[in-house]
Amino acid sequence: MISNWLSAALGRRNIHYGWVMVGVTFFAALISAGTVGAPGVFIVPLQKEFGWSTAQISSALSIRFILFGLMAPFAAALLNRYGLRNVTLTAQLIVVSALVLSLGMTEIWQLVALWGVVIGIGTGMTALVLGATISTRWFAARRGLVVGILTASVATGQLVFLPLLASLTERYGWRLALGFVCIMLGVSALAVLLVMRDRPSDVGLRPFGDEGTEPLPAPPVNHGSITGVALGTLRDASKSSAFWILFATFFVCGASTNGLVQVHLIPMCLDFGIPQVQAASLLAAMGIFDFFGTIMSGWLSDRYDNRFLLFWYYGLRGLSLIFLPFSDFSFYGLSIFAMFYGLDWIATVPPTVRLTAQKFGPERANLVFGWIFAGHQLGAGAAAFGAGLSRTLLQSYLPAFFVAGALCVFASLIVLGLSRQPKPQAKPAMA
Repeated sequence: MISNWLSAALGRRNIHYGWVMVGVTFFAALISAGTVGAPGVFIVPLQKEFGWSTAQISSALSIRFILFGLMAPFAAALLNRYGLRNVTLTAQLIVVSALVLSLGMTEIWQLVALWGVVIGIGTGMTALVLGATISTRWFAARRGLVVGILTASVATGQLVFLPLLASLTERYGWRLALGFVCIMLGVSALAVLLVMRDRPSDVGLRPFGDEGTEPLPAPPVNHGSITGVALGTLRDASKSSAFWILFATFFVCGASTNGLVQVHLIPMCLDFGIPQVQAASLLAAMGIFDFFGTIMSGWLSDRYDNRFLLFWYYGLRGLSLIFLPFSDFSFYGLSIFAMFYGLDWIATVPPTVRLTAQKFGPERANLVFGWIFAGHQLGAGAAAFGAGLSRTLLQSYLPAFFVAGALCVFASLIVLGLSRQPKPQAKPAMA
């Protein structure tokens, strides 16, 4: 297989195959981010073509966010049982099928079924759990940095795709833009098929940074039901206050990012007279700042107390959301918002994953993080629907942004309730 040849070739240059896993996962997540972020570009075109209200479209996206999160713990069990490559390919097939079918939709129930239910399940089969699994399974050192890189793929996906999708939609319609997303998902699936492997032992290696000499055997597969494994993990984790603090703060994370800004920032900018392509470019600018901010967050999380990192991330995010309505939506004001909000858009992920691994161990980290991520998407779903309802009933998105800002300040305080962990020690390792 190409992976064995590539691993041997890289080994001769003292490069661990784990970095190839990071590369292919980054690319797959980048394309997935374009898929998840695309509906924010399509809201207004769908309203114009079908007459659907913001609340109706938001309800479909809310369902998708919730299923995206609720699938996460089951996705972790699927990844452990059937392997990274098989589950990732299956997820991509499900998403592409739903997108192709949605090209012919004409009724709101079809939007709910395809963009809400099917895409919610498909994207949820990997989500951030895939990155958490790669970091804990393939790396004994630099885990925070790896999570930061893989999480930054969301920002890069927005940077690359949203302005392009907005331009294609404006010139040729939303269907052609959606067809482009389908083609890119096919390219991503081919890359996954060729080079993704399940464990370091598959290519005769130990995890990066592990000083042992023999490949680690794969742990015995848990042949219990997927549901039983996931629910059993929840039962055990829920006995810990750390789980509920991380769950609550990640709920706020989702409510203040994916469900609010990713879905509703573009239509809110249109309310203030900002063209769609320019609004999409604003999201792309946030993506630039978030790309560097999230990678830096991963680097910091390997070296400093992750509780205090989360305190600052949530606090600064909350202040930026509260500031936005006072920016007058001028170029200067929006630029300040894009910088401060973008720098920690998803910078919360690396410290949260590290805290999860510290509290619950590396072998169960992806399962527990799956449930914590479910909290993230429940928050995203609540915000996606709540902001759409605010726009429909109050003719304004601004109350939703004030609420999200206040929740972020609350999250910054409760995260300090986690018990202190030993300071992470960076281990010297080969490149």
